[in-house]
Amino acid sequence: MSIHPDHRHDAGTPAADHPPAEPTGDDTLDLRVDDLVALLAAARPTTVPAPGPGSDPTTGTGPGADPVTGPAPKPGPATGPSPTPRQSPTPSAGRGTDAAVEGRLDGDLLDSVASWAPAPTRFGSFRLVPVRPSRDLPLLTRWMNDPAVDAFWELAGPETVTADHVRAQLEGDGRSVPCLGVLDSTPMSYFEIYRADLDPVARAYPARPHDTGIHLLLGGTRDRGRGVGTALLRAVADLVLDHRPRCTRVVAEPDIRNTPSVSAFLSAGFRYAAEIDLPDKRAALMIRDRALRHVL
Repeated sequence: MSIHPDHRHDAGTPAADHPPAEPTGDDTLDLRVDDLVALLAAARPTTVPAPGPGSDPTTGTGPGADPVTGPAPKPGPATGPSPTPRQSPTPSAGRGTDAAVEGRLDGDLLDSVASWAPAPTRFGSFRLVPVRPSRDLPLLTRWMNDPAVDAFWELAGPETVTADHVRAQLEGDGRSVPCLGVLDSTPMSYFEIYRADLDPVARAYPARPHDTGIHLLLGGTRDRGRGVGTALLRAVADLVLDHRPRCTRVVAEPDIRNTPSVSAFLSAGFRYAAEIDLPDKRAALMIRDRALRHVL
């Protein structure tokens, strides 16, 4: 089973027609006059001591402060996104880029996919492991050249084709994270976990803030046609909902012609919402709602 991505990820530009989230009002400040006077008095300039040995550069007093964004951020908790570390782009996603993308995984816009715990399935323990080009490109390239996969992913060719596809995500701002699906220590599938509300797909349906999308392919023929895809889709949707508390829906858009994929999503608790037109296909919009996760 392969589930074709509806587009090539635009990792640097939000969906053109997607409206910004409404302000919550949580950042308003209510001060009495005497509080304001005290606050202004406390804000008078003071002398900042030079950092000494052992000082924390992320406080803004040392070389870790960024001249544009301010102090270098400390990693946030797994339940909230951390700011994306500033990194220089690398020329390719070929071997040798692992160090360049390592820091991005803790600062992705998907609540640190790299830290998500394994999930139990009836086929074994399953885990999402973010792609490392030096380790994973040969395997991914072999999968992409499988005719059953290429029919929907359209990424057959030399390793550079797969590398270019992965690089667009690894060098982006963290809105899409390419992962190996590892079942009982064996890499056997490829997933892309992405922010659907920040993606061009948001132009095709009424997206909600923090909608999270899934693309999937099963790498080996022995894992197809026996319910593995359904089990993994349910496990990954549960991982998204467990680790992304602000996400109310997990979405997918398999090609409407890919009947096995659509069936697997339905069996995994997704509902068929609509047919949508995307640049390279007509897709079935599949949605799994947080509110119904324990019912379906």
